Amino acid sequence: MLTEKRNQQLTRIGPGTPMGRLLRRYWYPVAVTGDLDELPVRRVRLLGEDLVLFRDGSGRLGLVDEACPHRRASLAYGVCEPDGLRCAYHGWLFGRDGRCLEQPAEPPESTFKDRITITAYPVQELGGMVWAYLGPAPAPVVPRYDVFVWDGVFRDIGHALLPVSWMQIMENAVDPHHVEWLHGRYFRSIQERRGLPVARTFGRRHVKIAFDQFEHGIIKRRLLEGQSEDDDDWRVGHPLVFPYMMRVGGGGSDQMQIRVPVDDQTTWFVLYTVHHPGGLPVAPQERIPAYEVPWRDDRGNHIVDYIEGQDIMTWVTQGPIAERNKEHLGASDAGVIMLRRLFGEQLARVEAGEDPLGVLRAEHDVVELPCEKDKFGAGAAFQTEWLHMGSHRYSRAIRQIEEPYARAGASAGAGR
Repeated sequence: MLTEKRNQQLTRIGPGTPMGRLLRRYWYPVAVTGDLDELPVRRVRLLGEDLVLFRDGSGRLGLVDEACPHRRASLAYGVCEPDGLRCAYHGWLFGRDGRCLEQPAEPPESTFKDRITITAYPVQELGGMVWAYLGPAPAPVVPRYDVFVWDGVFRDIGHALLPVSWMQIMENAVDPHHVEWLHGRYFRSIQERRGLPVARTFGRRHVKIAFDQFEHGIIKRRLLEGQSEDDDDWRVGHPLVFPYMMRVGGGGSDQMQIRVPVDDQTTWFVLYTVHHPGGLPVAPQERIPAYEVPWRDDRGNHIVDYIEGQDIMTWVTQGPIAERNKEHLGASDAGVIMLRRLFGEQLARVEAGEDPLGVLRAEHDVVELPCEKDKFGAGAAFQTEWLHMGSHRYSRAIRQIEEPYARAGASAGAGR
């Protein structure tokens, strides 16, 4: 267990807090690029700061403080112009760098605008998402992790805004044992009660688990009953990408699970999935389809008949910030203990003026992350269950996703 003071240190992420200073050393996705198609201005809340993301009339992205410095009206209702964002209230115009460019009601000879700036942060597009950096200059480069930059694949993005600290979601990423119980035994009880097909690949017993630190975070490895150490789950494993992502894959799909810390008690949960079944070609995408992942029913109960919904239930029912001073950790919680220790080490690095783990300064083409391909040793069966018993059932592009998998299956069958 942790002391209440230590728990607060790990979960308070606003400006000026120790964890806030650490997390501000990284880039975060703040929107799906297509979100700006219909309306080029939208509110963004990240690390406890209220901001406005916009695309100006020249097609360039900007991210500024939401409150206009004139009379504090919201710039989320501003008008995008070729040079920036104009406040709807009195017409003050701000550039992407935060400089005030015009104050229409001031005298023509006034230099008042030259003394006014608004907080502005750098933003970039990568992989169909808009990324923001809220930390000190110079900004590191945006990590070009493999799933964000691969060609010839089909992508879709599921997302949900959850009333919970990002930290307890990340702790789930180093908790292998929950899979056989939450997604195995618990899921089976739900499906059997409803007379539905039972998930077979998620319930195998864990024989042993291991965690290894590497340059981008922690590699999580598991050995399941009936496996050998030559199997992907142990030999390769998959990574927690420090400090807020986890990479998983198998059966022709690769996914980055992104846990964006909105504020102390809110997380934007993003499922960024790449489909490449059987290596078959996929038609180019103009825009990546995005869908909202529902997690409560119309009576306010958790939806627990799909994989990610079960995870969400366990995160949210711990409370907005888990009371870690009341928990009792065992040997199976080695990954959670390691992650907390790693955060402590990286907090110390930032306080010493050093870059924390995973911050990249050099330009690069792609960062290939180690990740199992044959997850749970289940082959194509894993993909079938993940696709139909996970969040993808809510995707607006589910038919487009299923079609190449069907073609890959037919192709494999013809080759036997």
